[in-house]
Amino acid sequence: MSSSEQRRRQLAREKFERQQKRREEARRRTRRITAIVAASVAVVAVVGVSAFVVAGKDDGKDKKSDAAASQSPAPEPSESESKAPLPAMKIDKKATYTLSLTTSQGDIGFSMDAAKTPQTVNSFKALADKGYFDGTKCHRLTTQGIFVLQCGDPKGDGTGGPGYNIPDENLDALGKAGADGTVVYLPGTVAMANTGQPDSGGSQFFLVYKETKLPPTYTPFGTMDDASLKAVQKVGEAGVEGGAGDGAPKKAVTVEKASVEKS
Repeated sequence: MSSSEQRRRQLAREKFERQQKRREEARRRTRRITAIVAASVAVVAVVGVSAFVVAGKDDGKDKKSDAAASQSPAPEPSESESKAPLPAMKIDKKATYTLSLTTSQGDIGFSMDAAKTPQTVNSFKALADKGYFDGTKCHRLTTQGIFVLQCGDPKGDGTGGPGYNIPDENLDALGKAGADGTVVYLPGTVAMANTGQPDSGGSQFFLVYKETKLPPTYTPFGTMDDASLKAVQKVGEAGVEGGAGDGAPKKAVTVEKASVEKS
């Protein structure tokens, strides 16, 4: 491989990882604003009750408390956000499951080995069973350097998630990283998207339609069948809206129905 091609792939990987981090920062900003609004509503309610309970008591103490509250910084997400728990484990950890997506570009299905990625498979089954993926779009296609179609975001902009994080699993499945810090994700591989931080997966995943080199930090949890891979490859061949190398696919992919069944 020429040095220029290697450089192009490296730049594509770096861009992919930067965008993952930016999307996580956007999620955190949204959650921070939500937490602040919720806290403000709670404060208003508490102040109303306190005014009734402490009426006639020393005003000095109340003023000191108000001053302290006004100087407190907004809580960081890690302190203020209440993460939802992982779904209760209900799958057979020794079994194989199939996730079937009925989409506007044809059926896409892939097998998932619960023995290797139990938390990931259990989460996808729990989400699919409640219709979480139904009506969502595969919001991102990359066609330069890395070759993936990214799906699973209920918001459709790369910032959505289920409210909890799935621990990384099966990270050594693709072998040891090479000198460039990457491993090969073969066509047909399905892996979890994340923010670049450990254990930060949610509901977003990507479908690899052409050999792609990325760091071994994305949980590989599924394998597409041949027909499904061809369907995703057609989306990749059509390219990105506006002719860019990264963005919404020109052939829009809407998930009409998702289901997970034991194989």
